[in-house]
Amino acid sequence: MKCPVDNETLVITTRGDVEIDYCPQCRGVWLDRGELDKIIERSAQPIPTYKEGRGDYSRKPKKKSSILSELFDF
Repeated sequence: MKCPVDNETLVITTRGDVEIDYCPQCRGVWLDRGELDKIIERSAQPIPTYKEGRGDYSRKPKKKSSILSELFDF
């Protein structure tokens, strides 16, 4: 499939259970039917965080990030 903006060939990547089409040139993102609904559902779920007191002091707490940053990190 071609990018509607610059006619570059779109790249398909899968993040979780969501397939994302994006343009490597203009970085535009296109979603197929139902994929936005999947992203919205996933964003409503709590993100697991580091819990202190488990005896694992070698790990640093992870910075909280949004589900969108995880999905669109390409």
